[in-house]
Amino acid sequence: MPTPKIRILVAKPGLDGHDRGAKVVARALRDAGFEVVYTGLHQTPDMIAVAAIQEDVDAVGLSIMSGAHNTLFPAVLEALLARGADDIVLFGGGIVPEEDAESLLAKGVGAIFTPGAPLEEIVEWIHGNVKPRSLDA
Repeated sequence: MPTPKIRILVAKPGLDGHDRGAKVVARALRDAGFEVVYTGLHQTPDMIAVAAIQEDVDAVGLSIMSGAHNTLFPAVLEALLARGADDIVLFGGGIVPEEDAESLLAKGVGAIFTPGAPLEEIVEWIHGNVKPRSLDA
């Protein structure tokens, strides 16, 4: 029986209208063999959590360039938890100062990638830290 592919939802929460980086990452993840769903701009944390559950993803990758990372990452974690989906790995990237990244990691975000992070680094992190949730069933 073939191993199921890792499914990843890529989302742009909040009012940030810059999605080029999210699209580049989504394409790189797809090219690396992951199944990728991109939700588009202006998603609320609740919309992201609902989409993650509906799409049965293993991880959610957020792209936040607006500076609202200290609000949006925890809000998505809370929205997933409220729906019993706290086994979905949350990671992301954007303009996140190192001290804020450390705080977000302590709150349960799996990884933070800053601008310029090599796409291979993101792919390697996913391979090492995300597994298909369907294997848990």
